[in-house]
Amino acid sequence: MQKSLDVKIARILADRNCRDFILADAKDADMAYGLAAPGQSPESYGKEARFRTLDQYRAQIREVIAQGLVDIVLMSASTNEILTLRERLFENTSITPAIRANDATDIWLAGAEGVYTSLPSRPFRTASLDYAMCGKGSCRPEDRLLGANLGLYSITFNNDLERDMESLLAYKQFRAEAARKGFRHFLEVFAPNAPIGAISDIPRFVNDHIVRTLAGVAGEERPTFLKIPYFGPKAMEELANFDSTLVVGILGGSAGTTFDAFQMLWEAKKYGARVALYGRKINSAEHQLTFIQVLRRVADDELLPKDAVRLYHSELKRMNIAPRRSLEDDLQSMAQVLSYDSSVHAAVTVPVAGDSAVSSVKKNSEIASNPTSGQTAEMKVNEKVRRNLEKLDRIFG
Repeated sequence: MQKSLDVKIARILADRNCRDFILADAKDADMAYGLAAPGQSPESYGKEARFRTLDQYRAQIREVIAQGLVDIVLMSASTNEILTLRERLFENTSITPAIRANDATDIWLAGAEGVYTSLPSRPFRTASLDYAMCGKGSCRPEDRLLGANLGLYSITFNNDLERDMESLLAYKQFRAEAARKGFRHFLEVFAPNAPIGAISDIPRFVNDHIVRTLAGVAGEERPTFLKIPYFGPKAMEELANFDSTLVVGILGGSAGTTFDAFQMLWEAKKYGARVALYGRKINSAEHQLTFIQVLRRVADDELLPKDAVRLYHSELKRMNIAPRRSLEDDLQSMAQVLSYDSSVHAAVTVPVAGDSAVSSVKKNSEIASNPTSGQTAEMKVNEKVRRNLEKLDRIFG
């Protein structure tokens, strides 16, 4: 079956005004955490440290695959072996399986006493590309499409010459191997986790390092898309407009409120993002499939964030599922995490009243050269939003 990721990437690269949006469920937490990776068990109470099992975590992934609304499911290599290679769950779906291809030290969050995330990131890679692709230590060319042929590669710059050069060299080695084996990747770049000296403008620092890193990367070694923290409209617009061959995506970060999840995606898309990879935001939802269903509608310009929160709560009520927060509290915004750890945060901008519900990010030159095309596209999107808001009015009275 044709994969929606491939279709959308092609359309986005062909048309900068394309409204397609790629959603990924990041279920790779076992590459970072210990027993807490699958998330808190619904059967725990208060501050009791009781977590789902890995089998329960994988059962949830199976449900997400069967639902078919996300474009990518990101997993650990061990989960990929079970779900992709043994159970063949992705064969008859439009969803693309992907693995976390490296696990640099700034995502080593296992153990309450661990100090790795407070030290400058160092490159490390557990996963074998061959085992991810075909389940063997060495794949025949015809077997390389049996498993996952897409992976996330993570890098963190800290303004530290030795450490950053070490990370760049490791990334170069990975790219060369991946290209030889026909393995695609997307590049994740975090905010500095332990920078050498203060960095006054972290968004600019990250954007500049992305541009510098990829300037010398060509052909099959280039990433399919980027995954970065959402630093706000200015930083997103600058990076998204810089290179028309680069598709920019955002990471979800910590769970936050339901409004945070929907608002971050909506605003990031407004300023140029075309991908969102949500892990903890999905995994901590009261009902993951409903959360994804509503998130998909936000991504597809059918719902505004606050209306999406109201619809999500309405669906929880219909299913007799108690929300963790009241609707009023869930419509508020919290700080957003910029790194895999929870120590770096930034506020997400809430658009002022009167902002357009959806708006493509266009260069002035593009608008000037074809002033009617942008207006027509926006009119269609706004009409779509209007119709869906009318449906919500009927639901909520």
